[in-house]
Amino acid sequence: MSELSKLTIAAARDALRKGDVTSAELTDACLTEIEGASALGAFVHNTPDIAKDQADAADARIKGGDAPDLCGIPLGIKDLFCTKGVPSQAASGILEGFKPEYESTVTTQLFDAGAVMLGKLNMDEFAMGSSNETSVYGNAVNPWKVVDRSLTPGGSSGGSASAVAADLCLGATGTDTGGSIRQPAAFTGITGIKPTYGRVSRWGIVAFASSLDQAGPMTKDVRDSAIMLEAMCGHDAKDSTSADLPVPNFEAALTGDIKGKTIGIPKEYRMDGMPAEIEKLWSDGTAMLKDAGATIKDISLPHTKYALPAYYVIAPAEASSNLARYDGVRFGHRATLDAGDGITEMYEKTRAEGFGPEVQRRVMVGTYVLSAGFYDAYYNRARRVRALIKKDFEDVFADGVDAILTPATPSAAFGLGENLDPIQMYLNDVFTVTVNLAGLPGISVPAGLDSSGLPLGLQLIGRPWEEADLLNVAFSLERAAGFVAKPEKWW
Repeated sequence: MSELSKLTIAAARDALRKGDVTSAELTDACLTEIEGASALGAFVHNTPDIAKDQADAADARIKGGDAPDLCGIPLGIKDLFCTKGVPSQAASGILEGFKPEYESTVTTQLFDAGAVMLGKLNMDEFAMGSSNETSVYGNAVNPWKVVDRSLTPGGSSGGSASAVAADLCLGATGTDTGGSIRQPAAFTGITGIKPTYGRVSRWGIVAFASSLDQAGPMTKDVRDSAIMLEAMCGHDAKDSTSADLPVPNFEAALTGDIKGKTIGIPKEYRMDGMPAEIEKLWSDGTAMLKDAGATIKDISLPHTKYALPAYYVIAPAEASSNLARYDGVRFGHRATLDAGDGITEMYEKTRAEGFGPEVQRRVMVGTYVLSAGFYDAYYNRARRVRALIKKDFEDVFADGVDAILTPATPSAAFGLGENLDPIQMYLNDVFTVTVNLAGLPGISVPAGLDSSGLPLGLQLIGRPWEEADLLNVAFSLERAAGFVAKPEKWW
């Protein structure tokens, strides 16, 4: 019954409650799919024994009548989340052999809700990348294919996107620092939401850029994102940036009624050289929301053009600080030293061996912009630009806009190995980084196919803390777009 892995979280939940299926059966179906999908490179640490034990416990809990929505649902966990006793490498050689003695807050909450962990998912090393080509495990591959080209599933949550799109799991965790949930979701035809900064605890998630990182769900549709996000949210005293706010029932907010809502269309997102297909998708999405009863309003976010440069100063600066802890002293990889080598040589050799080229590049950039003489010229200036970008959004929302519609990516998925210039790669984040800089919630919804038959996504940006409202607008867009395409199985 491999068809079971194709169920949505909502459909599986209902089937489990009715007794039509057990969590053990669902989990076995997913484990079978994972075994046959090594060509996708999505799962990097399989945990079938843990999954089966959790599934049995979930079945007992469902029989007892005390089961939250996620109870018995098989999920994949991005390798950035610390999972007790299970390798948690952040796809980096420097954390080889690291098995945490603790569980991240997000995975703790998911497991407390009865979710089942199938294994850990591939990603860009330390979440630095837009194509999942910087991983120590090798590339994750998009299940969508054109002729014989292997395509990127996006990054950094490429393994999560690939696994959900290929029906290897019913949902997956992702993290988003500059678009790492939304861009892979768009590239693979799934839904991904980055919540407001502080809505989901960062404790136990390997840090990239602490003021930008935020975890969220990657799922087959908007309803599933609502269900999974609710289980991931909540105040955590262990994370000083975690917001002490009540978590609404996100699924209950999905009425599809957006009459009277105002949707902003920012003129600055009409980039030079934007592909006609992306332009058309955006226009079509605007028309869909208008037909659903929303008011469409042209808006201006004047500092958008400075977002990418500001992001690529702030994120590497924070990364260089966060990654300083990986030195070969306490855990993870340590280089073999020559006679006479001291601690400085150990640091140098360990980091040279353990960090990949993209991580090294960003650490170097970050160290440079924080160094004496450049701190004001780069880092402080970028922080001021960030404040201006945040104010742009605040002004628009204060003017009555409820959500903002933009493209999610500047193109459909590109081929692995085709986009080797770092600057070209960074441009993939052009529509997404502003949301992280401003700390806002953003969601990517699949809305159509390009001329090659590859999925394209639209992004909705919401008011801070109003994920429920944002999910409802996304739900309306999803229904209007009617996207049901799936990749043909070739793996």
